[in-house]
Amino acid sequence: MGCRIFVGMVLSLATALLALQTLAKNYPARPVRLVVPYPPGGATDFTAREISQALAASLHQQFVVDNRGGAAGTMGHNIVAKAAPDGYTLVVGTFGGLVTGPALMGAQLPYDPENDFTAIGLAVHAPWALVLNPAVPAKSVKELIDLAKGAPGKLNYASTGTGTPNHLGMVLLLMHAGINMVHVPYKSAGQITVDLISGQVQSVFSGVPQILPHAKAGRLRVIGVGHPVRLSALPDVPAIAETVPGFNNSGYYGLLAPKGTASAIVERLNGELKKAFGAPETARRIESQGVVASTSTPQEFAALIRKDLVLWRKVVKDADIKPD
Repeated sequence: MGCRIFVGMVLSLATALLALQTLAKNYPARPVRLVVPYPPGGATDFTAREISQALAASLHQQFVVDNRGGAAGTMGHNIVAKAAPDGYTLVVGTFGGLVTGPALMGAQLPYDPENDFTAIGLAVHAPWALVLNPAVPAKSVKELIDLAKGAPGKLNYASTGTGTPNHLGMVLLLMHAGINMVHVPYKSAGQITVDLISGQVQSVFSGVPQILPHAKAGRLRVIGVGHPVRLSALPDVPAIAETVPGFNNSGYYGLLAPKGTASAIVERLNGELKKAFGAPETARRIESQGVVASTSTPQEFAALIRKDLVLWRKVVKDADIKPD
């Protein structure tokens, strides 16, 4: 009797494994929706299109980019958190939607970044660049810190709103440096760029792709990057950590599915994503835009999100930042 039960269990396990293998082999059998939690344009959209093109080519199926901006990126994440876990609705998860937004909003957020998604893999690191209007008399991070110390509360910085990555990144720098600057929130990154060039605001932590053309034309001055090392797109701009040891303000984008998505699908997508973003030609193309091609296992990506949530929740608490 016991032997028959054991044999039955082995056969059931073998059947289940075969079903998973068949599922992975046949996936995707129809177009896959790739939700991007921001409007078209910018580094998120650029990364999403790199992902969709790479996966469509390797898996011989359409990956349709669906831009769903709103609520600082949290709307698009929530759509996928509530979707069926069948592998046909994925999200290009962002640092804002997975880390800084949840760190600020806590239980007010309609999804849980740690428990409502299945991580698939990292695609890029998207460092923030510290950018000044050229009229600001500072050509380095040290000079900016010294200027702020000499005139507390006289300098200002823009962001796309309270609790967004560029806001919290500056808060972290101010805490590290022991200085004070005035926060000027905006509703759009495009308006920040316009006002920064005209001198209406003095500084911002910006995504590199958005400010790269203006920096090259001399309309804006980039004095540091939040990545631990210098970027190939800005080789002469030092990492802020060279002046402020331990400082790191580098976001990232990666692929996630709803919680409960079959491991066979996750592993297949991860393998194709790593193959695409680990290719030298892809890395060169991406890094020319000021982001850094990166890869990971699903487990490594999930661990990165958990680690950063701890850090940025502490920043929000220590700075006593409240949602608007």
